Amino acid sequence: MTRIPPGYNTVTPYFFVEGAARLIDFLVQGLGGTEIDRHMKGDRIANAQVMLGTSTVMVADATPDYPAMPASYYLYVDNADAVMAQAVATGATQIMAVANMPYNDRQGGVKDPCGNLWWISQRLVDGAY
Repeated sequence: MTRIPPGYNTVTPYFFVEGAARLIDFLVQGLGGTEIDRHMKGDRIANAQVMLGTSTVMVADATPDYPAMPASYYLYVDNADAVMAQAVATGATQIMAVANMPYNDRQGGVKDPCGNLWWISQRLVDGAY
């Protein structure tokens, strides 16, 4: 049996970014997350954990051994319009307006202050696509 800490999933996103504190602020203030832990190595964030809904993500300041690398994430929320507005107010750049999609999600997209893409999605129906 694989042991996984509470709040984590089998696959856990791990952000290596320039300016980890800025990303943590965006995850908390812009996407409604909760910072649950932070480990420092000198003046840099070596590892922080932020809970977003039912998932935990990890964040660290990039280093020469672990360079910054933006990625794309799909985030389910209760209200895509409200979270989109909150994300933009916290420094994200809108890349796609919120709209109803043919796969039964109401979705919009933003780029966070560290260059990651977020697809902010609200499920409109129960069940599969």
